[in-house]
Amino acid sequence: MTFNPEKYVQLLTTAIPRVIDSETEYDRLEPIFERLLDKGENRSPEEDALFDLLANLMEDYERRTLEPIPNASPTKMLEYLMKENDLKQKDLAEIFGGQSVVSDVLRGKREINKEQAKKLGEKFSVSPAAFI
Repeated sequence: MTFNPEKYVQLLTTAIPRVIDSETEYDRLEPIFERLLDKGENRSPEEDALFDLLANLMEDYERRTLEPIPNASPTKMLEYLMKENDLKQKDLAEIFGGQSVVSDVLRGKREINKEQAKKLGEKFSVSPAAFI
């Protein structure tokens, strides 16, 4: 597919993305980001560009405002992000291939693999390296 600048301008006009400087602005952009995330591979090139822009803006805001977790293990990072996003194990079952796998990861019985780390990175708008 070819990138269509006119379609991208329409998406930008609808979303009106800008540097996020408040929780209110973050909350305004998050549903737009989530809708694009849910589309996955079905996103158009223009939607991909908006998705990347929003991911960068949201990640920047989170980096500036969230309390860092020094030397957090992948499991601790996952627990922290689950808590911050008010998620339960069942909410991540699709990423891990089942709720029991999520449970095993959180109890330290299993490691997070590269594919799961990639999906978690997309879900939480952080680097997949946080989970490896």
